[in-house]
Amino acid sequence: MPAAGRRGIGEDEGRLAEPDKWQDRFMSISGTAQYENRTDLPPLVARAVEAARRAGFETSCVPAQGRLLQVLAGGAMRIGETGTGYAVGLAWMASGAPPGARLFSIDRSTAPELDDPRVEIRRGDWRELKAEAPFDLLVLDGGGQGKGDEPPLDPAEWLRPGGVVVIDDITPMTSWPPRHDGRPDEARLYWLEHPRLRTAEIRITPDAATLVGTYIG
Repeated sequence: MPAAGRRGIGEDEGRLAEPDKWQDRFMSISGTAQYENRTDLPPLVARAVEAARRAGFETSCVPAQGRLLQVLAGGAMRIGETGTGYAVGLAWMASGAPPGARLFSIDRSTAPELDDPRVEIRRGDWRELKAEAPFDLLVLDGGGQGKGDEPPLDPAEWLRPGGVVVIDDITPMTSWPPRHDGRPDEARLYWLEHPRLRTAEIRITPDAATLVGTYIG
C-alpha cells in the first residue's frame, strides 16, 4: 500500500532500502508477487490481486499488511484511505468491515472498482478525502503521512475519538529515536509522539513495519 497517488509500475525497482528510514519502496518491489499461489484469500482480495497482476502493477500491500487491515476494519463503520493503487488493501478492509460500513478511497490515478456497494473510489488529490471525515479507520498510503517534504495531516481534523490511523511501508526501527539520513526521523516521530495519539510500531514481517495510532480526542 505505499506512495503519493498510485506509483508508477516498476518505479525505483531494485532499489535497496536503508535501515531505520521510511521505506517507500519495500512493497513496491514485492507486494503483488507475494500473493503467488495463495489460496486462502477473501474473494474481493483475490479479484483485486488478479487485476493488479494483469496490469503489471507490483506495489500492492503484502498479505501480512492486508490481514492487519482486515482486522482493524472489523471495528470501523467509516473508513478512509489515501492511495488506492489497484485496491488490494481496500479489498482487505472491505472483507473485514461490518455490514453497513462505508469505505472511501482516493488516488490521483484511475483505480479499478470493487464489487461492493459500500465502497466508493475517487480520483483526485488525497486532501479531498477530508470531506468524508471524521473516520473510524484512516489508512494513509497516498498522502498525509508526512513522508518527503509534505507535512503530515492533523489527526484531530480526520478522526473520531477512538479512531485509528495506519501508516505502513516503513523499515522496523532498531534504535531510539529512529533515524533517517543520520538524523532523528521526524516523520515517524510525529506519529509516535503525537500528544493526541497512542501509537505503536508493529512489525508485520521481519523487514517491514506499520504504525497504528489511536486518536484519544
